[in-house]
Amino acid sequence: MIGSKISRRYAKALLSLGQEDGQYLEYGQNLNEFVGFCTANTEFFQVISNQIYSVSDRKKVLEAILEKLSFHNVINNFLKLVLEKNRMAGIEKISDYYLGLTDEASNITRTEIIAAKPLKQQALDKLLRTLKVLTSKEVKAEVKEDPSLIGGIVVKIGDLVLDGSVRAQITGLQDLLKRGEYN
Repeated sequence: MIGSKISRRYAKALLSLGQEDGQYLEYGQNLNEFVGFCTANTEFFQVISNQIYSVSDRKKVLEAILEKLSFHNVINNFLKLVLEKNRMAGIEKISDYYLGLTDEASNITRTEIIAAKPLKQQALDKLLRTLKVLTSKEVKAEVKEDPSLIGGIVVKIGDLVLDGSVRAQITGLQDLLKRGEYN
């Protein structure tokens, strides 16, 4: 596995190329598709990421697959370079960093919304508008359900966690009662 510094460097280099020719979103999509292909085809990924095989043999296998996947030529060359530098084991991490960089370049923030029960579309839309104002960015949300929250929602934006769940309120009351601060 390659380190996060190296993964970030590869992601930044690819983003730089993508911003030069205006194709950075397509590159991200291609890279994500390749990671998905590797996840779905573990034997393929084990072959191209395993240094037991020669670089030339791994490159032939990669090229055969890239012909069928029909990615942008820049992505094909990028993936070949990653393979030649023996960094293929970190392709998922590179893709994750790239997604973060493209979000930043596109003024997008990703958020996770956890609710006790399904949110009505009207409530979700209102919440997304509020988050857009709060962050000054476009908001892409992943909504999950967790009945253990009892009620309310938890919103995670990067390192910021806004916990408006009933479970958190009950826990807070319990802490107050334990400390004797219930006056």
